[in-house]
Amino acid sequence: MTEATTEGAGHHADGPLTVAILAGGLSHERDVSIRSGRRVAAALRDKGVRVQVLDVDANLLPALSELRPDVVWPLVHGSTGEDGSLQDLLGLLDLPYVGTLAAGCRLASRKPVAKSVLRAAGLPTPDYVALPQSLFREVGAQSVLAAVEARLELPLVVKPGSGGSALGVTVVTHREELPEAMVSCFAYDDEALVERAVTGTEVAVSVVDLGDGPRALPAVEIVTDGPYDYDARYNAGRSEYFVPARLDEEQTRTVGDLAVAVHRTLGLRHLSRTDMILDDDGTAWFLDVNVAPGMTETSLFPQAAQADVGSIEDLYLAIVRAAAR
Repeated sequence: MTEATTEGAGHHADGPLTVAILAGGLSHERDVSIRSGRRVAAALRDKGVRVQVLDVDANLLPALSELRPDVVWPLVHGSTGEDGSLQDLLGLLDLPYVGTLAAGCRLASRKPVAKSVLRAAGLPTPDYVALPQSLFREVGAQSVLAAVEARLELPLVVKPGSGGSALGVTVVTHREELPEAMVSCFAYDDEALVERAVTGTEVAVSVVDLGDGPRALPAVEIVTDGPYDYDARYNAGRSEYFVPARLDEEQTRTVGDLAVAVHRTLGLRHLSRTDMILDDDGTAWFLDVNVAPGMTETSLFPQAAQADVGSIEDLYLAIVRAAAR
């Protein structure tokens, strides 16, 4: 998948920026990544930017060498796109890129690691255990699951240790559902994160930092009939969104403060999106953070950006310029 748009490459002081968007890759979220890449490319082209969308495959390095972009925007979701490896590669090539540096990606992309770092910083996140598949083989699945249930109590959420788009995530309300939830999770990752389910309002808060410090965009409230799973995220009509979220002033400040604190504590850069639950007592509980948030037509970051600045094209251009600096 290579979409060429403009002849020539490189950027002159008086000419337009040249941006390479990386989309696709081999993760389970490939299709979402391609949709994200195309939408960001269209927005930047509207602002006069030269854009090429490049797949992450054997042609990537020759294509980057030929294009000589001013900025690379990695929009590969899951695995190599968010675990720091693609960022390390761009660093080796000495190419400026949008988003978090490799070290921050490594912290944020492994959910148990992110939760450990944030909990140590005093930020609220539900009680959890992280269990590799190998432990179940060594100790025996039944005894491990009995200990999990006794310690954390139902209902529980089982999710892969890394990856996104709610793939492999199960809400467990009855004990007999737990083994199947683990099998579903291990189809996507070798490590399972099992955490206590928190009830309340599901909120996503995006953060932007263009060089003058991180600030929260308007919170997006998510209402779904059933779990906010892959289908609910990417098929229009399954979920209802309220932007800004239907929160009072204090609640709005609470969720915004948590998202900014997550962004700062994990050392993130340019943009991020934090998913959380706001409970009835007014506590915002950290669930997950995305360093390469989805940019599709139903994604949460573009909805927040639209509500904040009215023009996602202007915001994406500002992000690219911040990265170019």
